[in-house]
Amino acid sequence: MEKKQLKVALVGYGMGGRVFHAPIIQSIPGLEISKILVNNQERAADARRTYPSAEIVGDLKSILQDDGIELVVVATPNESHYGVAKGCLMAGKNVVVDKPFTVSTSEADELIELAKKLRKIISVHHNRRYDSDFLTVKKIIEKGFLGELVEYESHFDRFRNSVRDRWKESDMPGSGNLYDLGSHLIDQALCLFGLPKEVTADIRKQRTGAHIDDNFELILNYGRLKVTLKAGMLVREELPSFILHGQNGSFVKYGMDVQEGSLANGMTPDGLEDWGKEPESIWGTLNTDIEGIHFRGKVESEVGDYRLFYKNVYDAITGQAELFVTPEQARNVIRVIELAKESSENKRTVAFTQGIA
Repeated sequence: MEKKQLKVALVGYGMGGRVFHAPIIQSIPGLEISKILVNNQERAADARRTYPSAEIVGDLKSILQDDGIELVVVATPNESHYGVAKGCLMAGKNVVVDKPFTVSTSEADELIELAKKLRKIISVHHNRRYDSDFLTVKKIIEKGFLGELVEYESHFDRFRNSVRDRWKESDMPGSGNLYDLGSHLIDQALCLFGLPKEVTADIRKQRTGAHIDDNFELILNYGRLKVTLKAGMLVREELPSFILHGQNGSFVKYGMDVQEGSLANGMTPDGLEDWGKEPESIWGTLNTDIEGIHFRGKVESEVGDYRLFYKNVYDAITGQAELFVTPEQARNVIRVIELAKESSENKRTVAFTQGIA
């Protein structure tokens, strides 16, 4: 049976739209990139070459007024997510918003209520739920290989010691490392452990000339479990991406999921049997006791697959499944960011509260 085709419009063709969204959308049966909104001439030329069947447009109105488009993907600067997503919902479109969902929980709450009122799907592109390393960590926790977990530490570090002239590093709402990489780390933690009891944060500008935060450490308190999330732009020596400690043992993982590198190099999932498969050299090390037997060795990483996000969005729009990444979950990520900023500014631990909807 032939799948129902959904026409998709991509708003924004920077790194997010060009690398993380378009090639994955194009690889999903049932999704067809119909229009791409891009104003930069060089990027527009690239979009025409790469997606010759898509119409390249220069304004949002041509997308909102197109009754054939059923899904709009918002891959614009963070500050504009709320306004663009709201306009798309009011035009009767289903929406995927790049992370972070919005700049504030009040904006997120409004979009959630609007989507419910209009009976439209809205989701947020938390694709890092489908990283190979995170899926491996999730499996190790769910299988109880470490016993009761007492400490979880996750890093997303880079070495970029010069400040770039781009919106992500400009002093504007929603910019900075906490909104950018922090959204990924927080979403992963909330997926595993739910909402924390307390949030403690240290957020800094470390690079010379930095206009926005480029380093953070968040501690989420879950009682006996301590969750530490860290990201910095001045980390030249590789550190573990995950460190887990439990009553029975530890798990340590170096290296990053390979999908980002593949996409950045122009590769797509189509026709690649080993898509998202990590090399053995970066498999994690498990040191624990399992049913009375001591084990120390490499654990083969789960296969990562960003396609699972858009496959689920397609199924949700066509009534075949519930959303994996709900807007309420994405809203909670923003709430943790708000509380982290409050904690860092006031130099104190703050209780997790939902805030005013």
